[in-house]
Amino acid sequence: MKTVAQLLKHNFSKGSLYLYDTNGNLIYGEYSNGYWSKSDYDSNGNRIYSENSIGCWSKSDYDANGNLIYSENSKGKIIDNRPKTCM
Repeated sequence: MKTVAQLLKHNFSKGSLYLYDTNGNLIYGEYSNGYWSKSDYDSNGNRIYSENSIGCWSKSDYDANGNLIYSENSKGKIIDNRPKTCM
C-alpha cells in the first residue's frame, strides 16, 4: 500500500508532509524515513483516534463538556470514566 506522500509524489527534500483539517488540526504527518501518523478529531477539536506506521493506536471519547470519558490504546491501557448505570 502506498503512503500519502507517495500518492501525492511529495518531494521530501522540501521537508516533511503535513496535512491539516479545516480547523487547523494536524491530521497527517509523514517523514522522509517512512514514518507517518494520522489523527481524527471530533467537532470540538478533541483527538478521538490516532495511529502510526509502527502499529500504535489510541482512541478516545469525550462527553458534551469536553471531558475525557473513555480512552484505550494499543498497549492495552484503558481509562473508563463513563457514567455507570444500573440495569
